[in-house]
Amino acid sequence: MTSSPFDLTGQVALVSGANRGLGRAIALELAGAGAAVALGVRRPEAGGELAELIRRDGGRAVVVPMDVTDLTGSRSAIDRAITELGQLDILVNNAGGGINDAAIDVTEEDFDAVWALNTRSTFFLSQHAARHMRPRHTGAIVNIASQAGLVALPGESSYCVSKAAVVHMTKAHAVEWGEYGIRVNAVAPTFIRTDGTGAALSDPAFETDTLERIAALHRIGVPREVSGAVVFLASPAASLITGVTLAIDGGWTAR
Repeated sequence: MTSSPFDLTGQVALVSGANRGLGRAIALELAGAGAAVALGVRRPEAGGELAELIRRDGGRAVVVPMDVTDLTGSRSAIDRAITELGQLDILVNNAGGGINDAAIDVTEEDFDAVWALNTRSTFFLSQHAARHMRPRHTGAIVNIASQAGLVALPGESSYCVSKAAVVHMTKAHAVEWGEYGIRVNAVAPTFIRTDGTGAALSDPAFETDTLERIAALHRIGVPREVSGAVVFLASPAASLITGVTLAIDGGWTAR
């Protein structure tokens, strides 16, 4: 009997921002598919419970301190994950965020902060991971972009710009690194119910408008609808897919 093309047994993944929301769901999904998982978290104590949960289910997990705006420290976190788990096969650039402000009011400091969190970190952590993957001629990088990188969201211009850059970066890295067997893809989620979106979605008017804009399915997503797609893109099932950004948006960008 042949193994499942989604099986990640024997592979090692690192997920940034792994302690909550999408990052937590992605880490659990990767572990469930058989991967050993390095949990990149800003505060090491924040990842302990998740690591223990993975271990209790028979998986392997380590916690590595990782503030993605600190590139030197984050490169060291990647190196530490490789030292502790033996290799790196999958990098998920999940950590990110933004600010809500009209374009006319965005400050240089706020723009730079969003860019550093979402775009600069994705570029340079992918670069560092690729340097480890290249000699082994294999690897998968999955970037967490956003529907905001595909369509304009009023009041979130700096976030939209940063995620649009991630979408195009995904193509550029895929083209350059394909000869080394490294695949680079992204997912672009709509609003997903997490602790990070809870405040916004608690506003009935905002939630109603969001449901209307999710033009085909008219519902808010849940984390596993993203984490499953990440596992697919990281797995052998997607072995001929690279440079793609998969919209997980319930039809928002199809309108």
